[in-house]
Amino acid sequence: MADMMSRLPRARLVETRQRGWVNPYAGLAAFDFARWAPSPELAAYVAHFWVVTWTDLAEPYEQRILSHPTVNLTIAQDFHRIAGVIDGGFSYTMRGTGRALGTRFRPGGFRTFLGGPVSELTGRFVEIGEMFPATGPALVEGVLAEPDPGAAIALVEAFLLALGPAPDPPAEEAAALVGLAEDDVTVTRVDELAARAGRSVRSLQRLFRDYVGIGPKWVIRRFRLHEAAERVRQGLDLATLAAELGYTDQAHLTRDFTAAVGMPPAAYARLNPHA
Repeated sequence: MADMMSRLPRARLVETRQRGWVNPYAGLAAFDFARWAPSPELAAYVAHFWVVTWTDLAEPYEQRILSHPTVNLTIAQDFHRIAGVIDGGFSYTMRGTGRALGTRFRPGGFRTFLGGPVSELTGRFVEIGEMFPATGPALVEGVLAEPDPGAAIALVEAFLLALGPAPDPPAEEAAALVGLAEDDVTVTRVDELAARAGRSVRSLQRLFRDYVGIGPKWVIRRFRLHEAAERVRQGLDLATLAAELGYTDQAHLTRDFTAAVGMPPAAYARLNPHA
């Protein structure tokens, strides 16, 4: 722990792209959000730490999220839990003054801590103390008592390192393939991603269930919806966008978008006008 604390302060990475946030601009006016880089020892498992702080909110503020294919460990005053991949959307309501500190694991990165298929967590929230009864409660208590976010993150890192994470080549492969699905908008079908991976479709599906927690079809479609949300806000024609993102037509995109975001694209564009 002393060595971990000696590395503070670490780099603070301010998020510039709020992919998955519904109404992100109102959110940024209501709270402060920042990302922090993991230490080199955890970089293979943790994508980043995130910290949300809010002060003296006059009215409760609900932030809705269009989820990512990742596992998150979150500690706030009113909950301390591990969230598997949430296949729908979810939200959190902030009141008064508070802080939430989260750990976003890389796709596949949580399997070494779980010791089993990540699909066991899909759609679930599990208390940290329930999953890690020997050390989880002390972690929660320590993080809630620590006002400095960098020091609180150091506590989480020490906790994770004490669990003895081990390198796992399939986890690295899963992370790389999820990254490819996110970054390459031309990947719109599972068979395309399987071909890029040099795997059969069934083999790719097994890899994703085991390490990511959800199938590649969901991952591809979710990232295309993230892309759609950004580009709808920029005013791109829906028919053009549907064709570019692999939808059969504009109506198909509108149905998927509305089901995931909670409003049709036109309403979302009005809520989030392009700067």
